[in-house]
Amino acid sequence: MSDRFPSPSSPDAAVFVISVAAELTGLHPQTLRTYERMGLITPGRTVGGGRRYSPRDIELLREIAQLTSSGIGIEGVRRILELENRLAALSARNEELMAELEATREALRQASSGRRPASPSRLPAVPQPPATGQSIVVWRRGR
Repeated sequence: MSDRFPSPSSPDAAVFVISVAAELTGLHPQTLRTYERMGLITPGRTVGGGRRYSPRDIELLREIAQLTSSGIGIEGVRRILELENRLAALSARNEELMAELEATREALRQASSGRRPASPSRLPAVPQPPATGQSIVVWRRGR
């Protein structure tokens, strides 16, 4: 299936109508509409405009319900969700950078031992040092 239409078993597949989403989360349908207006949730839409909630949306709604029931106001919930999203993005970026660092280290090890990189398409560009010097220049390829 294309990215535009996730598989029905995907956590992003918008399959639940608002009444089912309300029942699954213990929230009133009007509360779901309010959260949408506030930008806390963005359900999918049918061609006719009906809301469809994904399993990921249901989890988010449950988290919002849990936070509000513990006494946190909507603006606090908004900030918590924003920080959680930011943390997830930073964690993913950190993993990318760690993989890139390890690839660079491996390329440097191979370059300093005189071997050619095993998989040049996955490693950063490392030119061979000149015969007269011991300099190695490493740079990052653009994406």
